[in-house]
Amino acid sequence: MPENKKRTDYISWDEYFMGVAELSGKRSKDPSTQVGCCIVSADNKILSMGYNGFPMGCSDDEFPWNKEHSEEDPYNAKYLYVTHSELNAILNYRGGSLEGSKLYVTLFPCSECAKAIIQAGIKTIIYADDKYSATPGVRASKRMLNAAGVRYYQYEATGRVVKIQV
Repeated sequence: MPENKKRTDYISWDEYFMGVAELSGKRSKDPSTQVGCCIVSADNKILSMGYNGFPMGCSDDEFPWNKEHSEEDPYNAKYLYVTHSELNAILNYRGGSLEGSKLYVTLFPCSECAKAIIQAGIKTIIYADDKYSATPGVRASKRMLNAAGVRYYQYEATGRVVKIQV
């Protein structure tokens, strides 16, 4: 009689949901930064996803993707128009409350997204990268998240490679 053993090399919840966030980021048309987000319930069900891009109805062929000269000419740079992945995921959710959920994101949230995360009742953030940690926006974000009791920690990559055949 063959042994009845389950597989032991399956991916963890964090690997799974960060993978979904990474894959969501691949939908972004931003030439310099692709950020993805996945919001998950306390019992590990995917509630919503998002990526950075322009709002619905704002053509990504007509609005600017560049970021150069954003201080001299902010109207012709992407920053005034792009919706971040976290806000898109929150706005894309069509269920009830996000209270107590977890948010997986490939880049640590800015202060504007932190406000939305706090207001939505999201309690945990798992992020892949914090390359803007020294900026005022991310420092303000962490200050608000700490004050609101939102837990956050950096995803620890296992180095495992998962190939998706398309």
